[in-house]
Amino acid sequence: MTEETASAVSGAESERARRWRMVLGEDAGVETALGKADGRMDSALEALYGGRAGKRRGGLQGSAPQVARWLGDIREYFPAPVVRVLQQDAIERLDLGRLLLEPEMLEAVEPDVHLVGTLLSLNSVMPERARETARQVVRQVVRELEERLEQRLRSAVLGALERSARVTRPRRQGDVDWRRTVHANLRNYLPEQRTIVPEKLVGFGRRRQGAQRDVILCVDQSGSMAASVVYAGVFSAALASMPALRTSLVAFDTAVADLTDRLHDPVEVLFGTQLGGGTDINRALAYCQRLVSRPSETIVVLISDLYEGGPREEMLRRAAALTRAGTQVIALLALSDDGAPAHDHENAAALAALGVPAFACTPDRFPDLMAAAIERRDLAPFAS
Repeated sequence: MTEETASAVSGAESERARRWRMVLGEDAGVETALGKADGRMDSALEALYGGRAGKRRGGLQGSAPQVARWLGDIREYFPAPVVRVLQQDAIERLDLGRLLLEPEMLEAVEPDVHLVGTLLSLNSVMPERARETARQVVRQVVRELEERLEQRLRSAVLGALERSARVTRPRRQGDVDWRRTVHANLRNYLPEQRTIVPEKLVGFGRRRQGAQRDVILCVDQSGSMAASVVYAGVFSAALASMPALRTSLVAFDTAVADLTDRLHDPVEVLFGTQLGGGTDINRALAYCQRLVSRPSETIVVLISDLYEGGPREEMLRRAAALTRAGTQVIALLALSDDGAPAHDHENAAALAALGVPAFACTPDRFPDLMAAAIERRDLAPFAS
Protein backbone atom coordinates (compact mmCIF):
# COMPACT_ATOMS: atom_id res chain seq x y z
CA MET A 1 0.00 0.00 0.00
CA THR A 2 1.44 3.35 -0.99
CA GLU A 3 1.79 6.19 1.47
CA GLU A 4 -0.92 8.17 -0.35
CA THR A 5 -3.32 5.21 -0.26
CA ALA A 6 -2.64 4.60 3.41
CA SER A 7 -3.26 8.28 4.12
CA ALA A 8 -6.56 8.19 2.21
CA VAL A 9 -7.70 5.06 4.08
CA SER A 10 -6.73 6.61 7.39
CA GLY A 11 -8.61 9.79 6.50
CA ALA A 12 -11.73 7.86 5.52
CA GLU A 13 -11.63 5.84 8.76
CA SER A 14 -11.16 9.01 10.77
CA GLU A 15 -14.11 10.68 9.05
CA ARG A 16 -16.26 7.58 9.61
CA ALA A 17 -15.34 7.57 13.30
CA ARG A 18 -16.12 11.29 13.54
CA ARG A 19 -19.56 10.77 12.02
CA TRP A 20 -20.37 7.85 14.32
CA ARG A 21 -19.19 9.88 17.31
CA MET A 22 -21.50 12.78 16.32
CA VAL A 23 -24.43 10.41 15.84
CA LEU A 24 -24.02 8.28 18.97
CA GLY A 25 -22.66 10.82 21.46
CA GLU A 26 -19.91 10.64 24.01
CA ASP A 27 -21.33 7.63 25.89
CA ALA A 28 -21.04 5.36 22.84
CA GLY A 29 -17.30 4.77 23.36
CA VAL A 30 -16.23 5.90 19.89
CA GLU A 31 -12.68 7.16 20.31
CA THR A 32 -11.95 10.12 18.08
CA ALA A 33 -10.98 13.73 18.59
CA LEU A 34 -13.50 16.42 17.71
CA GLY A 35 -12.57 19.79 16.32
CA LYS A 36 -13.80 23.02 17.91
CA ALA A 37 -16.87 23.35 15.67
CA ASP A 38 -17.78 19.65 16.03
CA GLY A 39 -17.32 19.92 19.78
CA ARG A 40 -19.78 22.79 20.07
CA MET A 41 -22.31 21.01 17.85
CA ASP A 42 -21.90 17.88 19.97
CA SER A 43 -22.46 19.87 23.15
CA ALA A 44 -25.70 21.27 21.76
CA LEU A 45 -26.90 17.78 20.85
CA GLU A 46 -25.72 16.36 24.19
CA ALA A 47 -27.82 18.92 26.05
CA LEU A 48 -30.92 17.57 24.34
CA TYR A 49 -30.10 13.91 23.71
CA GLY A 50 -27.45 13.44 26.39
CA GLY A 51 -26.58 9.86 27.31
CA ARG A 52 -27.79 8.40 24.04
CA ALA A 53 -26.25 5.05 24.97
CA GLY A 54 -28.71 4.63 27.82
CA LYS A 55 -27.75 7.23 30.46
CA ARG A 56 -30.03 9.99 29.33
CA ARG A 57 -29.63 13.10 31.39
CA GLY A 58 -30.21 16.18 29.19
CA GLY A 59 -28.46 19.43 29.94
CA LEU A 60 -31.04 22.20 29.63
CA GLN A 61 -32.78 21.60 32.96
CA GLY A 62 -35.02 24.57 33.82
CA SER A 63 -32.60 27.43 33.33
CA ALA A 64 -33.95 30.10 31.01
CA PRO A 65 -30.53 31.72 30.31
CA GLN A 66 -29.04 28.31 29.49
CA VAL A 67 -31.93 27.49 27.15
CA ALA A 68 -31.53 30.86 25.44
CA ARG A 69 -27.86 30.11 24.79
CA TRP A 70 -28.74 26.65 23.50
CA LEU A 71 -31.35 28.05 21.12
CA GLY A 72 -28.76 30.47 19.78
CA ASP A 73 -26.20 27.68 19.37
CA ILE A 74 -28.42 25.37 17.36
CA ARG A 75 -29.41 28.23 15.04
CA GLU A 76 -25.70 28.90 14.46
CA TYR A 77 -24.64 25.31 13.80
CA PHE A 78 -27.60 23.71 12.03
CA PRO A 79 -29.81 24.62 9.03
CA ALA A 80 -33.34 25.87 9.73
CA PRO A 81 -35.15 22.54 9.07
CA VAL A 82 -32.87 20.78 11.58
CA VAL A 83 -33.34 23.62 14.08
CA ARG A 84 -37.10 23.10 13.95
CA VAL A 85 -36.71 19.38 14.63
CA LEU A 86 -34.41 20.06 17.59
CA GLN A 87 -36.80 22.66 18.99
CA GLN A 88 -39.74 20.28 18.68
CA ASP A 89 -37.80 17.51 20.45
CA ALA A 90 -36.83 19.94 23.20
CA ILE A 91 -40.47 20.96 23.68
CA GLU A 92 -41.50 17.31 24.04
CA ARG A 93 -38.52 15.95 26.02
CA LEU A 94 -37.38 18.79 28.26
CA ASP A 95 -40.51 20.80 29.03
CA LEU A 96 -39.34 23.66 26.87
CA GLY A 97 -43.01 24.61 26.49
CA ARG A 98 -42.99 26.04 30.01
CA LEU A 99 -39.99 28.22 29.20
CA LEU A 100 -41.65 29.47 26.01
CA LEU A 101 -43.89 31.51 28.28
CA GLU A 102 -40.93 33.87 28.72
CA PRO A 103 -40.64 36.63 26.07
CA GLU A 104 -36.86 36.22 25.78
CA MET A 105 -37.34 32.56 24.89
CA LEU A 106 -39.82 33.40 22.13
CA GLU A 107 -37.42 35.90 20.64
CA ALA A 108 -34.72 33.22 20.42
CA VAL A 109 -36.63 30.40 18.73
CA GLU A 110 -36.99 29.67 15.01
CA PRO A 111 -40.71 30.18 14.25
CA ASP A 112 -42.53 27.33 12.52
CA VAL A 113 -45.95 25.65 12.42
CA HIS A 114 -45.17 23.30 15.30
CA LEU A 115 -44.03 26.17 17.51
CA VAL A 116 -47.26 28.02 16.74
CA GLY A 117 -49.20 24.91 17.76
CA THR A 118 -47.31 24.82 21.05
CA LEU A 119 -47.97 28.50 21.72
CA LEU A 120 -51.67 28.06 21.00
CA SER A 121 -51.83 25.16 23.46
CA LEU A 122 -50.19 27.43 26.10
CA ASN A 123 -52.46 30.38 25.33
CA SER A 124 -54.65 30.02 28.40
CA VAL A 125 -51.68 30.00 30.81
CA MET A 126 -49.48 32.51 28.99
CA PRO A 127 -48.48 35.51 31.14
CA GLU A 128 -49.38 38.93 29.77
CA ARG A 129 -45.72 39.88 29.30
CA ALA A 130 -45.25 37.04 26.81
CA ARG A 131 -48.55 37.37 24.98
CA GLU A 132 -47.57 40.15 22.57
CA THR A 133 -44.29 38.43 21.69
CA ALA A 134 -46.22 35.21 21.05
CA ARG A 135 -48.60 37.04 18.74
CA GLN A 136 -45.63 38.42 16.80
CA VAL A 137 -44.22 34.90 16.40
CA VAL A 138 -47.59 33.57 15.23
CA ARG A 139 -48.07 36.49 12.84
CA GLN A 140 -44.64 35.86 11.29
CA VAL A 141 -45.46 32.20 10.61
CA VAL A 142 -48.93 33.10 9.28
CA ARG A 143 -47.42 35.66 6.93
CA GLU A 144 -44.95 33.09 5.58
CA LEU A 145 -47.76 30.57 5.04
CA GLU A 146 -49.90 33.17 3.27
CA GLU A 147 -47.04 34.04 0.93
CA ARG A 148 -46.53 30.37 0.16
CA LEU A 149 -50.12 29.20 -0.18
CA GLU A 150 -52.73 31.95 -0.51
CA GLN A 151 -52.25 32.88 -4.17
CA ARG A 152 -52.33 29.25 -5.22
CA LEU A 153 -55.55 28.74 -3.29
CA ARG A 154 -57.20 31.80 -4.84
CA SER A 155 -56.18 30.79 -8.37
CA ALA A 156 -57.36 27.20 -7.99
CA VAL A 157 -60.67 28.06 -6.34
CA LEU A 158 -61.62 30.98 -8.58
CA GLY A 159 -60.69 28.95 -11.67
CA ALA A 160 -62.88 26.09 -10.47
CA LEU A 161 -65.78 28.45 -9.79
CA GLU A 162 -65.48 29.88 -13.29
CA ARG A 163 -65.41 26.44 -14.89
CA SER A 164 -68.32 25.18 -12.84
CA ALA A 165 -70.42 28.16 -13.93
CA ARG A 166 -70.18 27.32 -17.64
CA VAL A 167 -73.17 25.84 -19.45
CA THR A 168 -73.44 23.76 -22.63
CA ARG A 169 -76.79 25.20 -23.69
CA PRO A 170 -76.55 28.99 -23.61
CA ARG A 171 -80.01 30.51 -24.06
CA ARG A 172 -78.97 33.65 -25.91
CA GLN A 173 -76.27 34.54 -28.38
CA GLY A 174 -74.79 36.95 -25.85
CA ASP A 175 -74.30 34.05 -23.43
CA VAL A 176 -71.96 32.13 -25.80
CA ASP A 177 -68.29 32.05 -24.82
CA TRP A 178 -66.97 32.18 -28.39
CA ARG A 179 -63.31 31.67 -27.55
CA ARG A 180 -63.96 28.44 -25.67
CA THR A 181 -66.61 27.36 -28.19
CA VAL A 182 -64.09 27.68 -31.06
CA HIS A 183 -61.48 25.77 -29.05
CA ALA A 184 -63.95 22.97 -28.25
CA ASN A 185 -64.89 22.56 -31.95
CA LEU A 186 -61.52 22.81 -33.72
CA ARG A 187 -61.83 19.23 -34.91
CA ASN A 188 -64.95 20.29 -36.85
CA TYR A 189 -63.07 22.74 -39.08
CA LEU A 190 -64.10 22.56 -42.77
CA PRO A 191 -61.12 23.68 -44.91
CA GLU A 192 -63.14 24.18 -48.08
CA GLN A 193 -65.60 26.43 -46.25
CA ARG A 194 -62.92 27.94 -44.02
CA THR A 195 -65.27 27.66 -41.09
CA ILE A 196 -65.93 25.65 -37.94
CA VAL A 197 -69.15 23.74 -37.34
CA PRO A 198 -70.03 24.42 -33.69
CA GLU A 199 -71.50 21.08 -32.63
CA LYS A 200 -70.93 22.02 -28.98
CA LEU A 201 -71.60 25.46 -27.56
CA VAL A 202 -69.87 26.66 -24.41
CA GLY A 203 -71.69 29.44 -22.60
CA PHE A 204 -71.30 31.64 -19.59
CA GLY A 205 -73.40 30.69 -16.62
CA ARG A 206 -75.72 33.35 -15.33
CA ARG A 207 -73.96 35.53 -12.82
CA ARG A 208 -75.28 34.93 -9.37
CA GLN A 209 -75.84 37.50 -6.71
CA GLY A 210 -73.83 36.62 -3.62
CA ALA A 211 -71.83 33.47 -2.97
CA GLN A 212 -71.69 30.63 -5.50
CA ARG A 213 -70.60 28.07 -2.90
CA ASP A 214 -70.80 27.69 0.87
CA VAL A 215 -67.70 26.23 2.53
CA ILE A 216 -67.71 25.06 6.15
CA LEU A 217 -64.38 24.07 7.68
CA CYS A 218 -65.02 22.00 10.81
CA VAL A 219 -61.71 21.62 12.66
CA ASP A 220 -60.85 19.26 15.49
CA GLN A 221 -58.74 21.23 17.99
CA SER A 222 -57.59 18.33 20.13
CA GLY A 223 -53.87 18.42 20.90
CA SER A 224 -52.83 15.97 18.17
CA MET A 225 -54.31 18.25 15.48
CA ALA A 226 -52.19 21.34 16.24
CA ALA A 227 -50.50 21.69 12.83
CA SER A 228 -53.81 21.08 11.05
CA VAL A 229 -55.46 23.83 13.10
CA VAL A 230 -52.75 26.30 12.05
CA TYR A 231 -53.10 25.52 8.33
CA ALA A 232 -56.90 25.46 8.55
CA GLY A 233 -56.89 28.92 10.13
CA VAL A 234 -54.77 30.35 7.32
CA PHE A 235 -56.78 28.66 4.55
CA SER A 236 -60.16 29.59 6.03
CA ALA A 237 -59.17 33.26 6.20
CA ALA A 238 -58.05 33.13 2.56
CA LEU A 239 -61.30 31.47 1.47
CA ALA A 240 -63.33 34.03 3.42
CA SER A 241 -61.67 36.83 1.43
CA MET A 242 -63.29 35.56 -1.81
CA PRO A 243 -66.77 37.06 -2.36
CA ALA A 244 -67.78 34.06 -4.48
CA LEU A 245 -67.59 31.87 -1.36
CA ARG A 246 -69.43 32.05 1.93
CA THR A 247 -66.96 30.56 4.40
CA SER A 248 -67.57 29.41 7.96
CA LEU A 249 -65.00 28.10 10.44
CA VAL A 250 -66.07 25.85 13.30
CA ALA A 251 -63.52 24.61 15.86
CA PHE A 252 -64.45 21.88 18.28
CA ASP A 253 -63.30 19.62 21.07
CA THR A 254 -66.09 18.53 23.41
CA ALA A 255 -67.63 21.96 22.82
CA VAL A 256 -68.10 23.93 19.58
CA ALA A 257 -66.75 27.42 18.82
CA ASP A 258 -67.83 29.34 15.72
CA LEU A 259 -64.83 31.47 14.69
CA THR A 260 -66.37 32.83 11.48
CA ASP A 261 -66.46 36.38 12.79
CA ARG A 262 -62.65 36.31 13.18
CA LEU A 263 -61.85 35.28 9.62
CA HIS A 264 -60.73 38.80 8.72
CA ASP A 265 -57.47 38.03 10.59
CA PRO A 266 -55.98 34.51 10.71
CA VAL A 267 -53.96 35.37 13.82
CA GLU A 268 -57.22 36.21 15.62
CA VAL A 269 -58.61 32.90 14.36
CA LEU A 270 -55.69 30.94 15.79
CA PHE A 271 -55.82 32.63 19.16
CA GLY A 272 -59.52 31.87 19.23
CA THR A 273 -58.79 28.14 19.25
CA GLN A 274 -58.22 26.15 22.42
CA LEU A 275 -55.93 23.23 21.69
CA GLY A 276 -55.89 20.16 23.87
CA GLY A 277 -59.47 19.15 24.70
CA GLY A 278 -61.42 15.97 23.97
CA THR A 279 -63.35 15.23 20.79
CA ASP A 280 -67.08 15.27 20.03
CA ILE A 281 -67.44 15.10 16.26
CA ASN A 282 -71.16 14.41 16.51
CA ARG A 283 -71.77 17.72 18.28
CA ALA A 284 -69.66 19.57 15.73
CA LEU A 285 -71.53 18.03 12.78
CA ALA A 286 -74.84 18.88 14.45
CA TYR A 287 -73.77 22.52 14.56
CA CYS A 288 -72.62 22.40 10.93
CA GLN A 289 -75.98 20.96 9.89
CA ARG A 290 -77.64 24.12 11.21
CA LEU A 291 -75.33 26.24 9.04
CA VAL A 292 -76.31 24.47 5.81
CA SER A 293 -78.99 26.40 3.93
CA ARG A 294 -78.13 25.29 0.37
CA PRO A 295 -77.11 21.62 0.58
CA SER A 296 -76.27 21.16 -3.10
CA GLU A 297 -74.02 24.23 -3.02
CA THR A 298 -72.28 23.42 0.28
CA ILE A 299 -68.94 21.75 1.00
CA VAL A 300 -68.23 20.61 4.57
CA VAL A 301 -64.56 19.84 5.25
CA LEU A 302 -64.19 17.91 8.50
CA ILE A 303 -60.55 18.03 9.65
CA SER A 304 -60.11 15.38 12.35
CA ASP A 305 -58.25 12.19 13.19
CA LEU A 306 -61.77 10.76 13.81
CA TYR A 307 -61.12 9.52 17.35
CA GLU A 308 -64.69 10.17 18.42
CA GLY A 309 -65.42 10.74 22.09
CA GLY A 310 -69.13 11.33 21.51
CA PRO A 311 -71.78 8.88 20.29
CA ARG A 312 -70.22 7.20 17.26
CA GLU A 313 -73.42 5.91 15.65
CA GLU A 314 -75.06 9.33 15.94
CA MET A 315 -72.00 10.92 14.33
CA LEU A 316 -72.26 8.53 11.38
CA ARG A 317 -76.00 9.18 11.06
CA ARG A 318 -75.38 12.93 10.87
CA ALA A 319 -72.71 12.47 8.19
CA ALA A 320 -75.12 10.28 6.23
CA ALA A 321 -77.91 12.85 6.57
CA LEU A 322 -75.66 15.60 5.24
CA THR A 323 -74.66 13.58 2.17
CA ARG A 324 -78.23 12.43 1.50
CA ALA A 325 -79.33 16.07 1.45
CA GLY A 326 -76.74 16.78 -1.28
CA THR A 327 -74.03 18.36 0.86
CA GLN A 328 -70.51 17.38 -0.15
CA VAL A 329 -68.66 16.16 2.97
CA ILE A 330 -64.91 15.51 3.01
CA ALA A 331 -62.96 14.16 6.00
CA LEU A 332 -59.32 15.23 6.16
CA LEU A 333 -57.43 13.10 8.67
CA ALA A 334 -54.76 15.79 8.75
CA LEU A 335 -53.96 19.03 6.96
CA SER A 336 -50.23 19.12 7.48
CA ASP A 337 -46.84 18.07 6.10
CA ASP A 338 -46.39 15.41 8.79
CA GLY A 339 -47.45 12.46 6.62
CA ALA A 340 -50.12 9.86 7.30
CA PRO A 341 -51.43 10.48 10.82
CA ALA A 342 -52.63 8.10 13.50
CA HIS A 343 -56.39 7.98 13.12
CA ASP A 344 -59.46 5.86 13.78
CA HIS A 345 -59.42 3.47 10.82
CA GLU A 346 -62.85 2.06 11.64
CA ASN A 347 -64.52 5.48 11.55
CA ALA A 348 -62.63 6.43 8.39
CA ALA A 349 -63.88 3.26 6.66
CA ALA A 350 -67.44 3.83 7.90
CA LEU A 351 -67.46 7.39 6.55
CA ALA A 352 -66.03 6.22 3.22
CA ALA A 353 -68.88 3.70 2.97
CA LEU A 354 -71.30 6.63 3.36
CA GLY A 355 -69.69 8.49 0.46
CA VAL A 356 -67.47 10.69 2.66
CA PRO A 357 -63.86 10.28 1.46
CA ALA A 358 -61.34 10.24 4.33
CA PHE A 359 -57.65 10.89 3.72
CA ALA A 360 -54.77 13.12 4.80
CA CYS A 361 -53.87 16.16 2.72
CA THR A 362 -50.73 18.29 2.62
CA PRO A 363 -51.13 22.09 2.58
CA ASP A 364 -49.62 22.23 -0.91
CA ARG A 365 -52.40 19.97 -2.26
CA PHE A 366 -55.27 21.65 -0.45
CA PRO A 367 -55.88 24.29 -3.18
CA ASP A 368 -56.26 21.56 -5.81
CA LEU A 369 -58.50 19.59 -3.46
CA MET A 370 -60.84 22.55 -3.01
CA ALA A 371 -60.93 23.12 -6.77
CA ALA A 372 -61.83 19.47 -7.34
CA ALA A 373 -64.54 19.63 -4.67
CA ILE A 374 -66.08 22.77 -6.21
CA GLU A 375 -66.22 21.04 -9.60
CA ARG A 376 -67.48 17.84 -7.93
CA ARG A 377 -64.70 15.80 -9.46
CA ASP A 378 -63.72 12.39 -8.15
CA LEU A 379 -61.46 12.83 -5.09
CA ALA A 380 -59.95 9.33 -5.31
CA PRO A 381 -56.61 10.66 -6.66
CA PHE A 382 -56.19 12.68 -3.47
CA ALA A 383 -56.98 9.69 -1.29
CA SER A 384 -54.38 7.60 -3.12
